[in-house]
Amino acid sequence: MKFYAGATDNSWFNYLSRISPEDVNFWQPGGNSAFKYLQPGEPFLFKLKRPYHVIGGLGFFSSHTFLPLNMAWDVFGEKNGCASFNEFKRSILSYRTDKENSNPTIGCIVLTNPIFFETQDWIPVDQFMSRTGIVQGKGFDTAVTGSELWTQINNTLQKYLPSNPVFTENQFISKESDWPGYGKSVLQKVRIGQSAFRVLVTDAYSRRCSISGEKTLPVLDAAHIKPYNEQGPHNISNGILLRSDMHKLFDTGYITITKDYKVEISKAIKEEFENRREYYQYHGKELLYLPGKEVDKPNQQYIEWHNSIFRG
Repeated sequence: MKFYAGATDNSWFNYLSRISPEDVNFWQPGGNSAFKYLQPGEPFLFKLKRPYHVIGGLGFFSSHTFLPLNMAWDVFGEKNGCASFNEFKRSILSYRTDKENSNPTIGCIVLTNPIFFETQDWIPVDQFMSRTGIVQGKGFDTAVTGSELWTQINNTLQKYLPSNPVFTENQFISKESDWPGYGKSVLQKVRIGQSAFRVLVTDAYSRRCSISGEKTLPVLDAAHIKPYNEQGPHNISNGILLRSDMHKLFDTGYITITKDYKVEISKAIKEEFENRREYYQYHGKELLYLPGKEVDKPNQQYIEWHNSIFRG
């Protein structure tokens, strides 16, 4: 099994440990290289910077993406590790040379289910990582050199696991069976949060509205096909990327999609709002954009649920 120890800003860690979010943005101020070391569900350790040299917690890798600074705030808000956008902007620009660029693109390592250890449980890493020469972090593989460190991490994690987690299988990023040899590992209990869901759906649809093809990122929303409050999971297959106005119409049953991925527009839009052109041009047409992976395409059971609220 692979895991990664990322050099972690102490103020980022301290802020997020106080609010205990469901997912976080471990941001990269440069925004010029993709993070490819981990697969979804694998652990990303928080290796605190000076004066500490310890593992203070971890999150579980969901995905990596690039976002303009303002969009990173829109998607994650305080889960960027700051209380305000201005504070977040100052943090990013302090690491960049192009300080005149007020909205640079940054890298976003999206981590879900973060766990922040109490100070007494921090794990020293002097024997595993040098105090110098490691700027961003270090990757480990339990089959090579990482087994001893992971054993310490896994033992500490047991203290922080809920005794009876209420997670459904289709919310997992990974399952325990994917990681043989680690007993009752926390890896079984990883699920995707709201911000992680938004990033995954946005990138799965190539940052295009699936109906209109709109590509202006600030007006694109990751919509649930079956709402989360109706037990719809944060899965890509329960998501669809829509322009914000279409998202509202989709949520309220004025727009739906069929099981063969065609668009249905309710006649109620015309009857209630006297709108003939803007939306009816899409009626009966196939979705312009769908995820490349078959497993990520809209799930038939979620489509069926959404059809049940369609206004016809």
